[in-house]
Amino acid sequence: MGRDFCTGGGFSHNGGMSTTTIERPRDAGPGSGLGGDWRVIVRNDDHNTFEHVASTLARVLPGMSLEQGHQIADRVHSSGQAIVWSGPQEQAEHYWQQLEVAGLTMAPLERS
Repeated sequence: MGRDFCTGGGFSHNGGMSTTTIERPRDAGPGSGLGGDWRVIVRNDDHNTFEHVASTLARVLPGMSLEQGHQIADRVHSSGQAIVWSGPQEQAEHYWQQLEVAGLTMAPLERS
């Protein structure tokens, strides 16, 4: 999430004009309110197989194929963790819970 900057004029103590920069948050998009996106992160562990991680991701996350699940399982293994989904908080909580119930090792939800 980026930020917009707007510049406004103001008066300095010596009576001349000075310029101030005010930072304001950029709109996160329609329907997202001020919450922005949330990240669902799967962590590496010693008890889940690649196949279980890949098939669980493909079953739980919309639009994810088994092949994509294998690619992410490989990323989890090699990097220690991977962001598997990002979006609105309510959906992120739902996917996070489903992945945890399936036995995957989950990082706490994070705001993007």
